[in-house]
Amino acid sequence: MKVKSPLEVYNLLPRTNCKECGYDTCMSFAAHILDRSAKVIQCKPLVEQSEKDPKAKSKLEKLLDITAPEIAEIVIGSGDSAVKVGGEEVLHRHELTFFNPTAFFYDVWDTLDEKKIEERCEWVAKYRKFYVGKYLTLDGIAVRCTSNDPSKFGNVVKKVASYGKPMVLVTLNPDCMKAALEEVADKKPLIYAATEENWREFLRLALEYKVPVVVRSSDLDKLKSLAVTFKQAGVKEIVLDPVTEPVGEGLKRTFERVIQIRRTAIEGGDKDVAYPIMVTPISAHLINADDVTKEYWEAVIGGMFVVKYADIMIFHTLKQHVVMPTLTLRANIYTDPRTPVQVEPGLRPINDPKPEDPVFLTTNFALTYYTVESDLTSAKIRGWLLVLNTEGICVEASVAGGKFTASGVKQLIEQTKIAEKVNHKYLVIPGLAARLQGAIEDETGWKVLVGPIDSGRIKGWLEKNWPPKK
Repeated sequence: MKVKSPLEVYNLLPRTNCKECGYDTCMSFAAHILDRSAKVIQCKPLVEQSEKDPKAKSKLEKLLDITAPEIAEIVIGSGDSAVKVGGEEVLHRHELTFFNPTAFFYDVWDTLDEKKIEERCEWVAKYRKFYVGKYLTLDGIAVRCTSNDPSKFGNVVKKVASYGKPMVLVTLNPDCMKAALEEVADKKPLIYAATEENWREFLRLALEYKVPVVVRSSDLDKLKSLAVTFKQAGVKEIVLDPVTEPVGEGLKRTFERVIQIRRTAIEGGDKDVAYPIMVTPISAHLINADDVTKEYWEAVIGGMFVVKYADIMIFHTLKQHVVMPTLTLRANIYTDPRTPVQVEPGLRPINDPKPEDPVFLTTNFALTYYTVESDLTSAKIRGWLLVLNTEGICVEASVAGGKFTASGVKQLIEQTKIAEKVNHKYLVIPGLAARLQGAIEDETGWKVLVGPIDSGRIKGWLEKNWPPKK
């Protein structure tokens, strides 16, 4: 965004505090526009006035301009499964945050055996991996035309569309692309790719079917020229592919091009290249390398460009040692660094506990909580888990920073009424909070047992320490 202060937004709003936007005041609405939790078009009076008043129209246009992200945001797919890419504003996430996670697409091709196509599509469509309180999923399917047969490609694309995932259609052949679009244009696939050789045909297809398009060239001047041509012709949703070259000097050149594009867009303010970037790790495999080496490089390249600055990628490998590292890295990079990842404090019963079962204490930092909860659940330990509000900070840091306190534990015990659910007054605290043992006992009147530092060792610890000796 060009604007940095809510006051700049507020001055362009009606300032009537009508609440039609859903917020109590125009200033509050302006602040939410700045953190992207609200949109300018939610201001109904301004939108309505702009239809008949030139001054209001000018204000609306200015607001839309100054609050637009530096990198254009495009949508691939339709309905609830659609995925947004681009929309970024900074080069480094600690300056603000990264908003739209890199979209991961996994390929099938039209010469693949029909059963294999089904297996790969089902795997992508159904994949879910639980991680720190949410499920990591895959975004879509890239369908490659390797047959060069329009009819065959169209049929395969139609079949893949039935899985309900966003699609990238991959072919340089305009006839094949047209055959595919006739089947699935309403699904709003991303078409890949317009080059120096076929750009006229792809421009016609993008305009006719109203779909986003990738422009592709390793020459950044030519890449920019293609993007400008498509934009001036009326194509609003464009993705840039600077060509992912093979491992070695080629990959180095790819990395430099990607960084140059993003810096030119954000720091240089060049709107002609302010579009999402595509990287294809499968293109950068070592020539004649074995499968394991190719898989290794696919994971490495994927991780490299999740950080710097790919908005969409096409992968080939479905094996977990490639999928999980890239998914986990993506999840970590696209969390908001301004806000600790946390869960609701309170009481969680684990494995249907009884009154005689132990009471454990942990913090509401999501990674800590889900680790402890998972270790207790998987070890089939029955117990009561008290979750202390430490503002999303881990045990050791919250003890040192004064967020994990005896008074806080007392308040939590009272709020959850845990004393009414158990027939004892023993509290198991994390090993890293051991120094608070005496203070918690004095504050709460409960007997405090210091558990292990690692929650994975709770089962062994309980075998020696529970029930406690009186």
